[in-house]
Parts: sequence; structure tokens; C-alpha cells
Amino acid sequence: MQKSNKFIISFNGQEGSGKSTIATMVAQKLSWPRYYMGQMFRDMAKEKELDLVEFRKICDNDPNFDKKVDDYVVKLSKEQDHFIIESRTAWHFIPDSLKIYLKVDPLAAAERILKSMSKEQNRGNEDNKSGLTSIEKIKESILKRRKEDSERYFSLYGIRQDDEKNYDLIVDTTALTIDEVFSRVMNFIETKK
Repeated sequence: MQKSNKFIISFNGQEGSGKSTIATMVAQKLSWPRYYMGQMFRDMAKEKELDLVEFRKICDNDPNFDKKVDDYVVKLSKEQDHFIIESRTAWHFIPDSLKIYLKVDPLAAAERILKSMSKEQNRGNEDNKSGLTSIEKIKESILKRRKEDSERYFSLYGIRQDDEKNYDLIVDTTALTIDEVFSRVMNFIETKK
């Protein structure tokens, strides 16, 4: 899995699973850089003066945006030996990374996202602009996005980014606290160092 002196940890997971929080905590614990590919898409959307929903529609028809991010992921893996990366496809483009997937029940995810939307600084604001203010609407949006993402990455690469057999560790975070998830993930990482 890992080359002798390389140790790259790739995170993927469902919306509301806590993947960004856990990836950040792991990066801080290990004192390694963390790369968040979702931010690259947000930055590209901002450059085009679009919100994320509008930009995703463009990406569905123009794979060059995905290719730009994918090329960056591959470049990172060639230039650096130790880092954390959060991406839907890093497990595919960095096959010798330690691949971690976090999943969550859609209702629990919707509740978490709605709660985070009440805070000023959060990534849920894009959803809020779309009028997603109820748990049921957020849950519908989550399920729609899961389906669209699955179809998109299968169309682009012939892969199923949500297929659990692609990962070394799967954690269902539905009934766990952030600290419990972090503990499970770090314990697993320690066994692979």
C-alpha cells in the first residue's frame, strides 16, 4: 500500500460525514499539509463569478475542470511524500495512498448540515443560497448530489467513488462523535505507519 518513505492519506466521504473536520484534525495531529480539492472547485467557481451549484452544471459538460484538479492531485503525489488530501478521486489517482472513506445516514447528514448553516463561516452557505432551509430539503439535495457525483465520476473515469471496496478504512459516522471518529481513524493510521 505505502511506499517505504511515502505516506499519503486520502479522504473521501459523503456530505455531512465529518470528512473535512477529520482530515483537518489528522493533518494537525501529524503536522502534515492538508489539501482540500473541494476548495479548488470553489475557487474556480468564484473566478467565473458563479455559485457552486451553477459551476457544477458547467463541470458536468466540461471535463477540463476535473482534469485540472486531477492533474494537481497527481503532481502533489509526485512532489511530496507526506500529506493529507481530501478529494472524491484521490484514492484513484494516488492508488498507494491510505484510503479512508467516511459515510453517514442522509438524515443525520441533513441535520448536521442544517446545524452548521446556522453558523456564519461554513461551506453550507452555497446550499443556503439555494433555499435549503429544512432537513427534508437538505436530505433530498444530499441524495441528489450523491447520485450525480456517482454518475459523473463513472462517466469520466469508469470508477465508483462511493464503492466501499475502494477504501482501506470505512467509518460510518452516523452515531459517532467527532472525537470517536478521529480516534478510530488515528488508531488505523498508526497501524499502517
